[in-house]
Amino acid sequence: MRILIVEDEVALREGLRDLMVGDGHQVKSVGDGAAALELGIREPFDVVLLDLMLPKLNGIEVCRRLRAARPSMSILMLTARGEEDDKVAGLGEGADDYVTKPFAARELLARVRALGRRHLGNEGAEVIRIGALTLDLAQLQGDREGETFRLTAREAGIIRLLYRSRPNPVSRAELLEAVWGSRGDLETRAVDMAIATLRKKIETLASRPQMLLTIKGAGYCWRDS
Repeated sequence: MRILIVEDEVALREGLRDLMVGDGHQVKSVGDGAAALELGIREPFDVVLLDLMLPKLNGIEVCRRLRAARPSMSILMLTARGEEDDKVAGLGEGADDYVTKPFAARELLARVRALGRRHLGNEGAEVIRIGALTLDLAQLQGDREGETFRLTAREAGIIRLLYRSRPNPVSRAELLEAVWGSRGDLETRAVDMAIATLRKKIETLASRPQMLLTIKGAGYCWRDS
C-alpha cells in the first residue's frame, strides 16, 4: 500500500516510517498539516496516518479537506489526547479510525492493514437502495432525495457487513475484528461512536433508527425499511 505519515515529532515520524516500510508498504512522510494537505491531494495514497496536533494546519482540518478531495482514501488519526470530543470530531470530519498514543506497533499495523483491505476492496462493493436512500459503497457516498453525503471507508465496511448479515445481528466483537482489524475483546466505545455517527448520515431520525438497529445483548443489525 501507499501510506502517507503526517507527524510533527521527528522521532515518532521516523519510527512510524520504519514500521510501515518494514511491513512492505511504500511510505512518504511530512511534519506539518499544510504539507500533508498538498501532498495528499497531489498524490494517491491508500492510507493516511494523521496526527491530530500539527503545526500550520491541525489534523481535523487536514482530515476534512483530504476527505473532500479524495473520498475513498482511508484516514487513521493519531492523537495523544484521551478526550472523547477529539475522537468524535475526527470521525465527524471523515476519519475512518483513531489510535491514542502511546499505541502498540502490532495494533497499529493491524488497523492499517484492515483499512488497506477495505480501500483496495471498494471497487467491487454494493450499491444499496432503500426507498429514497441510495448508498454507493464503492464511491463512499450516499444520496437521499437528491442530497448527497460522504461515507468513510469504515462506515462503508460497517454497512457492508451488517447488510450481508441481515437479518441476523452482528456483535461489537465481530465488528471490531472485521471492520477495525482489532481484537474483539478490547474495551472500547469505537463501535458505538461509529454507529452513532453513521445513523446521523443514513437515518431520517438518528434518535429513532429504522435501518441500523441496536439489538440488546447481541450487537447491531440491518433492517430494510
